[in-house]
Amino acid sequence: MLFLTRTSIGAVVAGRQCSCVLARWYSQQQTTTTTAGGHSPLNVLDDKISRSEIQSDDHQRRVTAALQTVYDSIQGYSPPKASGGLGKWFSFGKKEPKVQAPKGLYIYGSVGGGKTMLMDMFYDCCSIDRKRRVHFNSFMTDVHTKIHEIKSKQVRDASNTKPQPFDPIKPVAEIITQDSWLICFDEFQVTDIADAMILKRLFTYLFDSGVIVVATSNRAPDDLYKNGLQRSNFIPFIGVLKNHCRVVTLDSGVDYRTATLKGEGMHYFVKSQVDADGAMDKIFKVLCSQENDMIRPKTFTHFGRNISFAKTCGQVLDSTFDELCDRPLGASDYIQISQFFHTVLIRDIPQLNLKLKSQTRRFITLIDTLYDNRVRLVVSSDMPYKSLFSNEKPEDLHTSDEHRMLMDDLKITKDSTDATSNIFTGEEEVFAFERTVSRLAEMQSAEYWSLWEKHR
Repeated sequence: MLFLTRTSIGAVVAGRQCSCVLARWYSQQQTTTTTAGGHSPLNVLDDKISRSEIQSDDHQRRVTAALQTVYDSIQGYSPPKASGGLGKWFSFGKKEPKVQAPKGLYIYGSVGGGKTMLMDMFYDCCSIDRKRRVHFNSFMTDVHTKIHEIKSKQVRDASNTKPQPFDPIKPVAEIITQDSWLICFDEFQVTDIADAMILKRLFTYLFDSGVIVVATSNRAPDDLYKNGLQRSNFIPFIGVLKNHCRVVTLDSGVDYRTATLKGEGMHYFVKSQVDADGAMDKIFKVLCSQENDMIRPKTFTHFGRNISFAKTCGQVLDSTFDELCDRPLGASDYIQISQFFHTVLIRDIPQLNLKLKSQTRRFITLIDTLYDNRVRLVVSSDMPYKSLFSNEKPEDLHTSDEHRMLMDDLKITKDSTDATSNIFTGEEEVFAFERTVSRLAEMQSAEYWSLWEKHR
């Protein structure tokens, strides 16, 4: 398959209890036997409940028991490292023995239920070297980058000889396997056709090499890439995933991230209620006083493109919604931003709706990336965060030329009953924005803001 440029349009949101937002950092920093001694997930859960760090929740205990099963099954397990050179990458027809590995776990459920917290707790308990905890969005961005690099190298190596066909997915899988045989994915969701078309081959290689996967998601496996283009080519991946991961649900009906919040905090300013620009200016001034730099524009060069911002100071970005979401930026661009800036100010967020579908998708991806990297956020908006997205269809909503041509190619009409037509209705945006609202709520809290200093 030819390399496809990744244009991730959705971001996905996993649950983490607001009352224990420090849980993962706390677990990593413990010098007692809680994690350093490799205590099991159930023991750590009981310890956190006894310390009143989290509430007792039967749904979370059931999922933790499933994680305990995975934890027990990998004790003493270690698959062989991927081996072989470039010649091995390009060989065809050679079947290699499959590694019989314990089953992983796929956890799904509604937002804010604690899925990420429990997975991170499991991850911290696993005292092994070859493990990796990664946001699925970041993982796939890295995969596409590696595919591009390998294809480019093959073109250079074959410049003086007849090019030989090869599958770039296998060497990428080998690189991943050499690094980690236990991979914990946060926010497992597929919204990008470039991802959908390679997942079955990629994960088949990983599973056959003995990789164990634990993942959190807001989607059940059968609902992944639900209305995506060419979904029939994606469906075999669901079977591969379910064969190698036990599926459990965590849906207690409680969003712990918003349950303890009483409204907008000091970092979210509604323009009709306060002098939002004045408040943002004051915060930016205070943040600048802590930086060893001057206020100036900054330009990033990323994948050969220049991305400029008009106002930065050290590791603080003072930007607008238009700068961040009204330009063709994708997940990899937002990852770059989150790795450079510890605080991002976003001014003038409008009420988002189906007319602003592309901007809304980018905003969802942006918030998801900032949250996963613990980047601090200050916002001014026309609307409170709970009313930021309207799923009412504007009267003047029209199909873009790009979507119209795509619909023509797929023989889809606006009145079509084919499920594929739902990708143009905004169903995914409505689903994803519920998670974004939950994250925006937590990102206002003092606990969240304190994470950056501890993380750094």
